[in-house]
Amino acid sequence: YPDKSYLVDKLVPVVQEEWMHFKLVLDELKKRNLQLGQQRKDEYVNDLLKFVSTSKEYRLLDKLLMSGLIEARSCERFRLLSLEISDDSLKQFYHNLMRAEAAHYRMFLDIAEQYYPKETVKKRWEEWLSYETKVLKEIELRGDRMH
Repeated sequence: YPDKSYLVDKLVPVVQEEWMHFKLVLDELKKRNLQLGQQRKDEYVNDLLKFVSTSKEYRLLDKLLMSGLIEARSCERFRLLSLEISDDSLKQFYHNLMRAEAAHYRMFLDIAEQYYPKETVKKRWEEWLSYETKVLKEIELRGDRMH
């Protein structure tokens, strides 16, 4: 959406931050003599993509809401990790990631409200939450995923 300057301006810093997070993860893996694993199929994201509107008018809204939902769930998982892990450096590491994901989640909803009426965003957000509930009931529970 190169014509959406507000969107582009808001996302550029997020892209930079996410790359920094990736580098931090790589550094943590190296400290522990671990390697980055192969990318796996993400059933959760693939199932969420099925709910994205095919309508040109609402496709952007759905992409923003889906992104916000993914960030919100990552935030929740990082919070749990930060609270439960015994390693103090990882506790802080996950806490910092949690805060970033929370800001990203909120940002995606705020961007949506720049392009769509607040009530439209709220209504569609509720539909996304309902759809996600169905997705979560159907996918395999695995302990090695963030999304």
